[in-house]
Order: sequence, then structure tokens, then C-alpha cells
Amino acid sequence: MKLATIKNGTRDGRLVIVSRDLSKAVLATGIAATLQNALENWDELEPLLQEKYDALNTGKEKEAFAFDPTEAMSPLPRTYQWADASSFLNHGALMEQAFDLDIKKDANVPIIYQGAGDDFLGPYDPYPVPGEEHLIDFEGEIAVILDDVPMGIQADAAKQHIKLFMLLNDVSLRAHLFKEVSIGFGPLRAKPSTVFAPVAVTPDELGDAWQDGRVKLDMHVECNGQLFGHPNGAEMDFSFPELVMHLARTRNLKVGTILGSGTFSNKNYKEVGSACLAEKRAIEIIETGEAKTEFLKFGDRLKFEMKGLDGNSIFGAIDHQFVDAQVN
Repeated sequence: MKLATIKNGTRDGRLVIVSRDLSKAVLATGIAATLQNALENWDELEPLLQEKYDALNTGKEKEAFAFDPTEAMSPLPRTYQWADASSFLNHGALMEQAFDLDIKKDANVPIIYQGAGDDFLGPYDPYPVPGEEHLIDFEGEIAVILDDVPMGIQADAAKQHIKLFMLLNDVSLRAHLFKEVSIGFGPLRAKPSTVFAPVAVTPDELGDAWQDGRVKLDMHVECNGQLFGHPNGAEMDFSFPELVMHLARTRNLKVGTILGSGTFSNKNYKEVGSACLAEKRAIEIIETGEAKTEFLKFGDRLKFEMKGLDGNSIFGAIDHQFVDAQVN
């Protein structure tokens, strides 16, 4: 099943069900007004949403209309908790080698930071930044949306709490990141609003690509119309169930919690490229002694998309441009 939130002038938008091919949608009228409402009553409402989804895909839904992704908000426009991992250890290893970082980490324990869940942006929304001097970067990732997860859950039981998947660009402002991380707490100013693709999907929509707690598909990243990279999610060193277990070690996770994978990164980066500028710059430093790739400028456009094993887009695309926030 595929779900989206369209703009209606409110903070939380209006929940719609989207067809598998992303061409049609129908309002979830009489079922749930918002995605958060649907999640909080998932056991009761999921069969009703699925019934409409099936009707939409077979052309039997009389209230269907053309789905316009430019009118989409983030599928979950705001959440009570947004946490993001760094589960591709290759990414961290490249950064540490290039920038001589001394990160006190344990290879058996995932790194997760607490992000800001109050101001997500939609897939086609202009992205405002207060200045290019903040060194604008992007990070292509996958995230899961959870239902209520009890404290102390183990990985083998955590998988059942994953209800939806989303595609995202976790924007980073590199002028702040190293300094904030070196202090010992997680990043704050370095992590502004996160951008999500238009559609959230249930695990079955991923088919056989959802294996071993990982989404084993390519992350297609374009910058200004040029392919930047297509790393695959199979190389996650920590699976999503393991990440959920770690996050819930000492706390309950409430329904609607979003948990990200961290930047997609593969060991064969020479063939598949990267999903963020900082990694590409790190590779350039390692190989040539100098970073040549520039950070983003105002007017630069990014596109992120993930296609299924059948070659069709799963989440729709993020396609957005960075603009001057004109902060006085």
C-alpha cells in the first residue's frame, strides 16, 4: 500500500491513498484524516485503507483523481520523534580517513542522533538556507515509520513494528557538523529540515528487495541533472530491526517515530558513486590529496529516487532546489 499527504492549508495535510504506479490517488475520507491518525489506529484502519488501495489499482475507485506529487507534503509532515542512524560503516570510515577524525565508536553499537521532527519539507518544496557559507550538503537515505515499540525489545521482534518506509534527503550543513560532533553531543545547527519523497509504502511494496532487515535497492541521486551516484542499501552494517532495538534500549518508542538508515554508502564507490557530497570530497582527498567537488549553491537542484525490482518508482521522487532564505 502507498500513502501520501497532500497540502490543504494545515500543518498535517490530508491523507490520501496512492496507486501503485503513482498516477492516481483517493482521499482517505471516512477512514483517517491524517497519516498520524491512521498509524495510531493501524490495526483497525489498515484493512480499510488496503481495500481502497486495491480498488484504486483495479480502476474501481470512483472518487480517484490524478496524483500530483508537487502538491505532496512529507508523508508524515511532523512527528514526535525523528532519529537518524549512521548504519553504513563504509561512509564513516571514508570520512575518518580523509579528515583524520578521532571518533570514539564501537563497531558493535550503531550511531544514532536525535533530529528535528517538527519541520519536514515536501519533495518539491524549495529548500531555504540562510547562506551558502553554511556548506550545504545532501544525504540520500531510507527511513522506517514505527508503531508503538516497547522498551528493551530484541531485534527479532522489532521487525513487526515497522509499518512504513520512506525515501529522504537528510540535508547537512557541513560548516557546523564536525565542530558539533567533536563537542560530544549530537548535531544541532548542522541538521536543518529533512525532505521526504511523496509516498510512504508498506513493506510488501518492496517485494523481495526487503531482506535481512535491509532495503536492497539502489539509491539514485542526481545533482543538476547529472547522475551523482547509485549506491545500494544491501551494505547496511546494522539492519533496521537492530537499529530499532538500539533506539528502544532504554525508552519506549511511540507510534509515528521515524528512524533513518544514514547515508547510503558502498565499498565499490568507484563504480556506484556516493549519496552525499562530503563522501565524494573525502574520496577525492584520499585519492588526490585535495577535495575538488564543491558544496551546493543557491539554484542547485537535487533528485532522489528508488526503483523496485520491476523498474518502477517506489516512493516517487524528491526533486527540489536550494534557495536563499533571506534571513535578516
